[in-house]
Amino acid sequence: MNKGLLSVDEALELLLAGAKPLADIEPLPTMQAANRVLARDQASTMDVPPMDNSAMDGYAVRLADLKSAESKLRVTQRIPAGSVGKPLEAGTAARIFTGAPIPSGADTVVMQEHCLQEGDFVSVRKPPKPGEWIRRTGSDVRKGGTILRAGKRLLPQDAGLAASVGIRTLPVYRKLRLGLFFTGDELLMPGDPLPPGKIYNSNRFTLNGLAAVFGCEVRDYGIVPDRLDATREVLRRAASENDVIVTSGGVSVGDEDHVKPAVEAEGSLLMWKIAMKPGRPLAFGTVGGAAFIGLPGNPVSSFVTFLIFVRPFLLKTQGHIDVTPRSIEARADFNWMEPDARQEFLRVKWNAQGGLDLYPTQDSAVLTSTAWADGLVDNPPGHAIRRGERVRFLPYSELYW
Repeated sequence: MNKGLLSVDEALELLLAGAKPLADIEPLPTMQAANRVLARDQASTMDVPPMDNSAMDGYAVRLADLKSAESKLRVTQRIPAGSVGKPLEAGTAARIFTGAPIPSGADTVVMQEHCLQEGDFVSVRKPPKPGEWIRRTGSDVRKGGTILRAGKRLLPQDAGLAASVGIRTLPVYRKLRLGLFFTGDELLMPGDPLPPGKIYNSNRFTLNGLAAVFGCEVRDYGIVPDRLDATREVLRRAASENDVIVTSGGVSVGDEDHVKPAVEAEGSLLMWKIAMKPGRPLAFGTVGGAAFIGLPGNPVSSFVTFLIFVRPFLLKTQGHIDVTPRSIEARADFNWMEPDARQEFLRVKWNAQGGLDLYPTQDSAVLTSTAWADGLVDNPPGHAIRRGERVRFLPYSELYW
């Protein structure tokens, strides 16, 4: 371990200890609830299905009436979905369709492919099993049973499940208010002329996009001049308007790095050096009532530290229960023979052989590597990787959720 640096795990522990879940809950129409975080457990208001119904188009019959290999029964009624049939008399069958209620007296359904209807009679050519093709009351969901747990980010199918039991509104945590600003006199916006010494502000686009992925209500305060007074002024405003502040740049120790002293002047800074690559300079603290996370200015470092640190912090603040991304054990189709003493996050991509390829340049300024990659290899400090070795892979699909 590098002296004076926190490990990634230590930093995450401190960071998440400071994440305070939102207290504000709002009712939201179920139609609009997808991608929001559920605030309270939801129980079913009914059995699903609410009655025995047919799982197939076919014929509802009494098993006792099928006495021979090709029993013939009189068809006395037709039951489409949405209607209720009459009690089934002995020796008869009911033409029934998928989802239609099973008439009383019937104890099985014969799929239409195993039947032949001629006039008012149907011949059953393959005897069914008892209860075949009948969906029983409550076989999916029982009334009063928990269908959705608090702390879950609601998927579209979760909203569908809630709707299927008659839930019109869902209690969700309000959207987290996230303030962003970016430091550096060298930064310009795309479309502006680019004189010598200036660069376009890619981090502004990357971090705004990531904030949108996690459902935040974003306030972007733009590019802040490299002055302590300007940085303090924006910090105060952002703290009064947001739950969390995230910055890019200015958290190192150079003469023009003003974020660290600004946070210390306006609030408190708990830690700011992490034993990881990319992304050593990272700050965490509070300003007013808002949490503060300061990311490094290099574009790859900013991107990776957002996914590793800001992502779980935002999720916990939003009320999520499980904020740890799922990893995949995957085969490295590359050699990495000069590892860093810090924990590394290497940009990799799936290949056609089912292994991982390494982007040839792992420099923290090469943003192309993040757009090319499918995710990150989480490599322990000092660990050399040999081709064919199994590694811990964090796909973007997990880090973006």
